[in-house]
Amino acid sequence: MIKSIKINIYGKVQGVGFRYSTLQKANELGIAGFVKNRVDGSVYIEADGEPDTLKEFIAWCHRGPSRARVDDVKMEDIPYNNYKHFTVK
Repeated sequence: MIKSIKINIYGKVQGVGFRYSTLQKANELGIAGFVKNRVDGSVYIEADGEPDTLKEFIAWCHRGPSRARVDDVKMEDIPYNNYKHFTVK
């Protein structure tokens, strides 16, 4: 059963290739949705996927790409969005 989540990632997550690494990981796992930078310096993600796949994706978000420093990750379930692919905004 596919579900949707939103993820807010805090730390040194802008200017380190986080969005494009997220795109690559989402495509690798078959996750649809989007990632974007926020004005407060965080990264925001909405993702659709199977629960086990989303769990793996969330685990990756806690690490991010090698140049990132993730201090905090907040996520919650949201109503299903039915995204068709993953994009960078």
